[in-house]
Amino acid sequence: MTYRVCFVCTGNICRSPMAESVFRARVAEAGLEGLVAVDSAGTDSWHEGEQADPRTISVLEEHGYGGEHVARRFEPSWFARLDLVIALDSGHLRALRRLAPTRAEARKVRLLRSYDPAAGDDLDVPDPYYGHRDGFERCLEMVEAASTGLLAAVREELEGRAA
Repeated sequence: MTYRVCFVCTGNICRSPMAESVFRARVAEAGLEGLVAVDSAGTDSWHEGEQADPRTISVLEEHGYGGEHVARRFEPSWFARLDLVIALDSGHLRALRRLAPTRAEARKVRLLRSYDPAAGDDLDVPDPYYGHRDGFERCLEMVEAASTGLLAAVREELEGRAA
């Protein structure tokens, strides 16, 4: 059975598509492509149907990641098919937990940076949208740092299913 992970930010054009792209690459590098499905969405529908922000795409491509993406809004019905919902900041975490139809589904929501031991108490990935390109670079650094721990956690879950 496929383990499903969905990354969520506000508009699904900056942080969550960046996290989706990086994590998908990590999953492929680990040889888990057939076992782990990765996607992303936004808490709001502002950019639904649009491509990722051009700054997101350029930063991803310059670092060797894919940049193709179409924004969409997260739907509460998706909780039933997802194993893990990764929020990019605490506002998304609260919004997603409110959307969850059950307590068990609300427990599927985690903050991305909670998988980065170096993050300390600062678990939000700042929204780079209203800033300059360096904010997108910093976002990528945070996403990459947390992806290692997230991959380890997903791998552990997969091993638990096999046992």
